[in-house]
Amino acid sequence: MADIHIHRTHKLGLARARKTAWKWAEDAEAKFGMDCTVIEGDDNDVVEFKRAGVDGTLVVTADAFELNARLGLLVGAFRHRIEREIEENLDTLLTKSAKASAPAKAAKSAAKKK
Repeated sequence: MADIHIHRTHKLGLARARKTAWKWAEDAEAKFGMDCTVIEGDDNDVVEFKRAGVDGTLVVTADAFELNARLGLLVGAFRHRIEREIEENLDTLLTKSAKASAPAKAAKSAAKKK
C-alpha cells in the first residue's frame, strides 16, 4: 500500500475553507468516482472519501487543509501521478477561493476608510 500526505496552509478562514472543501469533494466525486462524506465540526470539518483502491480524509481548519490517503496495491503504482493531480486540484481551488475573497476584503477596507 502507498500513502499520500498533502498539507496546505491558507488564510481563508473556516467558512470559506468549508466551501472550498465542498467544491473539492464535488470534483472528486465527479472526476474520480469517489464517495465523499462531509462531517462538520465546530472548529474543523472532515471530508471522508473512498472508492475501490483508495480511501482517506481531508481535514479542513480555519488555516489549513490536511489530506491523507491510502492507496491499494494496484492504484499505488500510480501514486506519484495521483498525488500530483490532487495537489494541482487543491492548489487551484485554494487560489480561486483566495482571489474570490480578496475583492470582498478590499471593499470592506475601503468602506472603513471613508
